[in-house]
Amino acid sequence: MQTIELHSWLSGQIGRFIELRRLSGTDYSSQARLLGYFDRFLVEQYPNGSFVTRHMIDHYMQSFSHLRPRVQYNRFCVVHQLCRHIAQTDPNCYVPEPMRCVPASKVFHPYIFSEQEIRNLLSAALALPPSESLRPQTYQTLFGLLYTTGIRIGEAFALTLKDFNSELDLLYITEGKFRKARWVPLHPSTSRILSQYIEHRLRNGQKTPDSPLFINLRTHRLCHCTVYQTFRQLLEKCGIGHNKHTGPRIHDLRHTFAVHKLLAWYQDKLDVNARLPALATYMGHVSVCSTHIYLHPTAELLEQVNNRFHKHYLHNLKAKGGKS
Repeated sequence: MQTIELHSWLSGQIGRFIELRRLSGTDYSSQARLLGYFDRFLVEQYPNGSFVTRHMIDHYMQSFSHLRPRVQYNRFCVVHQLCRHIAQTDPNCYVPEPMRCVPASKVFHPYIFSEQEIRNLLSAALALPPSESLRPQTYQTLFGLLYTTGIRIGEAFALTLKDFNSELDLLYITEGKFRKARWVPLHPSTSRILSQYIEHRLRNGQKTPDSPLFINLRTHRLCHCTVYQTFRQLLEKCGIGHNKHTGPRIHDLRHTFAVHKLLAWYQDKLDVNARLPALATYMGHVSVCSTHIYLHPTAELLEQVNNRFHKHYLHNLKAKGGKS
């Protein structure tokens, strides 16, 4: 867990608040990082402050007004929570009014890849240079794993050699979001490709059980910035339009996994509602509500939903006709 360095006159209270949130079982790493921004702002703008004032909060919000609405909302929320906590013991602390949630129209809309686009992406990854290195297989296996399992990119980076059980076709996520560990069952074809990758991976870099599964050309663990840059290069080769504001993002592979899984259930005439809790557990979500965020309507999915509703309507109409 990353330690946030705090230096302002409010550092003690910020630190205690972060520890309190973590004691509740929450990782709170990303929120702690956002509080670190507030701490740095206080150091630079109000080094001699003694308690939080309205002017400080307004000034802080102005300092990040150039950021995207969702980013502004996230930064404000953690400071609002902090102020509410401090105000319980310090009545001088100003507690700002809650900010309205970002309208849905301003929220990032994920890109849902087609199956053909996924195939093109993986083929382009296998063609990456240097051709005789581990790099092409690393990226093909990494992006293929993200699509077929829906695991988070951070979870994939954290994987070690011992986290894959080839005999049982299982992948162990040591510490997912909210510190939740879980076993992820793999399709036999995914397990087979992962085994083939590991066979080549063992010829490069460290071979101890706790050494990273995915490595770069210098045999170090992959980092997000390098992978994201490579991902954008592959999108360009595949003719998929992209930019940093509208995507597609690597995280959209997780969204695509969820949508394609839902589509497959409809096509197989399965009870979708009964299987959503299982999907939530598989994806490492606390509840089904978190999974709903990933279920986006596509033309294929809407067609399947419409067909199922139409058949259900005709069945009920025929049943009523028979009774009369």
